[in-house]
This record gives sequence, C-alpha cells and structure tokens, in this order.
Amino acid sequence: MKILLLGKNGQVGWELQRSLMPLGEVIALGREDSTTLCGNLTRPDRVRATIRQIKPHVIVNAAAYTAVDQAEREPALAHQVNALGPAVLAEEARSLDAVLVHYSTDYVFNGSGSQPWMEDDRPDPLNVYGHSKLAGERAIRATGCRHLIFRTSWVYAARGHNFAKTMVRLFKERDHLRVIDDQVGAPTGADLIADITAHAIHQVTQKNTGDWPASDATSTSSNTSGIYHLAAGGETSWFGYAQFLLSEYSKHGMAAFNATLPDIQPVPSLAFPASALRPQNSRLDTGKLQRTFGLYLPPWQQGLQRLLDNLLPVVGRECHP
Repeated sequence: MKILLLGKNGQVGWELQRSLMPLGEVIALGREDSTTLCGNLTRPDRVRATIRQIKPHVIVNAAAYTAVDQAEREPALAHQVNALGPAVLAEEARSLDAVLVHYSTDYVFNGSGSQPWMEDDRPDPLNVYGHSKLAGERAIRATGCRHLIFRTSWVYAARGHNFAKTMVRLFKERDHLRVIDDQVGAPTGADLIADITAHAIHQVTQKNTGDWPASDATSTSSNTSGIYHLAAGGETSWFGYAQFLLSEYSKHGMAAFNATLPDIQPVPSLAFPASALRPQNSRLDTGKLQRTFGLYLPPWQQGLQRLLDNLLPVVGRECHP
C-alpha cells in the first residue's frame, strides 16, 4: 500500500510518520517544494500533479492553517489551506478511488452548553479558523470520495509549540500564573491521534477495494466513510490542565529547582482578549469512533504523564547542568 502524507512536520504529521510506517510505503511531504513533488496546499496545481504522479492508495492530510488569531487577519490564506486545498485532495482521491484522511476541529461548533458534541450536531463556528475548517469538511464530503474526517481538540506533543510545553517553561520563570477556567475540553496527544489514524486506515484498507468495516449499530449505512470525533477521555479546563501539569512537575522532583512553585489563579476568558473567539465547550463525544473501529480512548491524564516523563528530565538538565 502507498500512503501520501501531507504536513509531515506538524505535531500530528510528525507522529504519523511513525504510526503509518507499518502499513506500507509512506511518502511524507511538508510545505517545502522539491523539483518533482509538492505538499504545499497553497499550490493546488502542483499538489494535483504530485498525487497523480504518486497514485497513492491513501492520502493523509495533516497540513493545516492553525494560527487561530492570525486567521482573522488572513481569512483568504486560511480558507485556501483549510478548505480549497482539502477539496483538491478529495477530488484526486475520488479519481483514484483512494481513501482521504483529514483532520478537523471542535472549533466548527460554537461552544455553547455543557454536553459533549456529537458528529451530527449543527456546526456554528465562532471565528475564521472554524469557518475555514468547516468549509474543508463540506468540500471533502461533497466530492463523494472515501474519507475519514477526524475532529479533535487541544492537541499537544513533545514536538512543536503547545500549552503543556509553555506551562512547563513558565513554571520555571513565574511565581504567579493566570489560566483560563471557563473553557473545557480534553488535552489530546498527537501520538494518540496518529495511532488511532493508523488503526482506522488498517481497518478500512485490509479488505478488498471498496470494502469498509461494519458500521456502528446506530448508522443507517454500512459505509463508515464520514466524520468522527477523536479526543482523549475525560475533560478539564485549561486551569485544571495547568494544575495537573504543576502536580506532575512537582512529582518529578522539579520543585527542587524552584525556590517556590508558582501559584495558579483561575480567570475567565475575558482576562485574555484575543482577535478570535474561542468555544467554551470543546467536549467531543467519541462513542461513534470507539464503536465503529473497536478502539479505546484513554483518559487525558495518561498521555500527559507520558509526555512529561520524557520532557521534564530534559528540562532539568537544561536548567541545572
């Protein structure tokens, strides 16, 4: 099997390079162009030519415009990368009868209420980023290609910039921290997203071309092509997230490197004005994904503990050679 991966250098893309390798030949591309191949979604004609040259059985799109606040100032670019680019991938996947895997976000919802969002709940984005990701979902589905769209949220990894790594750095630098307490979701590791993706791809490609695993009992169709929510189990606020990180920071003996551990104060979203509104309820119901593919999504704390097991010893050596 031949797999084309776009966005290889992002948090999820980096982990996908590992998780997809046992499934077949992986051609991984970033934004950088080569003389023959292109994974830059702002150059759709070259991306089309690349797909037609490679003729993959599976296209995995981990490329995205994710600068939420900057998207308010660059709506055309966000739309190109998050909507028009994926539409090109879907059209080419349809032509090849390939499977397209694409990642979306909880930002397609308005964040109201306190119940976890279901896949068929009505989207209502609050910002340009959310609108561009929703447009990408709709463009993919409109082509009729075989697809798996995974909506996820609060992604972190050992690679790249994210909340967990920022907090660990601030624990060393600050005595007091203010963290938002009125937005709720589930911190989800890029490694978990990548592993779930690999399992799902294996299931949808292990049978004859065109065959898909049996659908969950609530579906009216045997075709599992569609949208799935993918997030770690449980929920917390950003404040709860920071408290957990600080607790683990202390358990790892890092408190010895600080005169005092920082005090963390919960504050509302309004304390940090931003160009783009954020949803307050980022809970995602993952029941459909778990039933369809027979998978288990562990509590969010487990993934972060593993991250910190790798991250904190490095921080300690850097602080105290």
